[in-house]
Amino acid sequence: MPEAVVVGGGIGGLTAAIALRKIGWAVTVFEQAPELREVGAGLSLAANAMRALDAVGIGDRVRAHAAASQVTGNLRLKSGKYLRRFREGRDVALAAFHRAELHGALRAELPEECIETGRHISEIPEADLVVAADGVHSTFRESVVPDAPRPARRYVAWRGVTEPGVKVDGSFTFGPGGYFMIHPLPGERACWAYGTRTGTLDDVRDWHAPIPELLDASPSVLRNEILDLDPLPTYVRDNVALLGDAAHAVTPDLGQGACQAIEDAVTLAAALRTRSVRAALAVYDRERLPRTHLVTRMARRKGQVGVSSSRLVFGLVAASTRLVPDTAVRRSTARLWDWTPPRLS
Repeated sequence: MPEAVVVGGGIGGLTAAIALRKIGWAVTVFEQAPELREVGAGLSLAANAMRALDAVGIGDRVRAHAAASQVTGNLRLKSGKYLRRFREGRDVALAAFHRAELHGALRAELPEECIETGRHISEIPEADLVVAADGVHSTFRESVVPDAPRPARRYVAWRGVTEPGVKVDGSFTFGPGGYFMIHPLPGERACWAYGTRTGTLDDVRDWHAPIPELLDASPSVLRNEILDLDPLPTYVRDNVALLGDAAHAVTPDLGQGACQAIEDAVTLAAALRTRSVRAALAVYDRERLPRTHLVTRMARRKGQVGVSSSRLVFGLVAASTRLVPDTAVRRSTARLWDWTPPRLS
């Protein structure tokens, strides 16, 4: 039985381990943290990622931990005015998760003996395949691409999760200098994110309801530097494959960071099903490079607009959002969400 080592026990690494086991590989996940747990607030998965989880056979079990978010259609201004409202048949809801609960659902798909915690891996392990899923500050990126660029700071984001007792629809609010995104979560909770280049949380205290209430209902708030990575020329070298943020860290502006890591995992496993490692990694590279480069560029452009302090840019965004035809909206989302995963069986 071929053996794989996955370095990193995040969402991408766990999905890779699940997918590789499905095609008959023995897998060990090395996680440097003393216990395998995910920190953070909320995230969403779009149809492309859920379709990939279906291909692995775990989509329904993962969906049980999600709430439907209408963030894709409810677009607002800081006053509360709607530029667009979610409409069934035109807009597609996202699956919104508390990050720790999604991580736990993936963890539950693997036996205990697959995962070794407290393991800091600085050199390439001995295995038929090494999957480097060790995040934006990857130890292995320069082993694959010696002159790899450093991750770059784009803006900052504050994130929180409320206590139970909050009922909201998903929404995205445009404001000068920043955006505020809301997702509902199971258990009458909500997660939110405020992205800005120069602002602070005090700047949104006078934005429309329920934004101030969500801030007050969140027992802790995280402040994160939002980073991304200039596109790499390859994700593979010898028997090593970069996956997720280690390969293509992307800003959260399209909600595709975790989605692309999940796509990576399924694509890699499908390529290995009937090929040698070297041939499979060539297929993985060929299939993932153009798509992830596109997502990185699209997310970066959207983020630059979303946190712009230019009133001209803000006015143009508000006007174009209100006037864009439904067909154009569908074409835009189709580039991301209509991806079909390869078969694993």
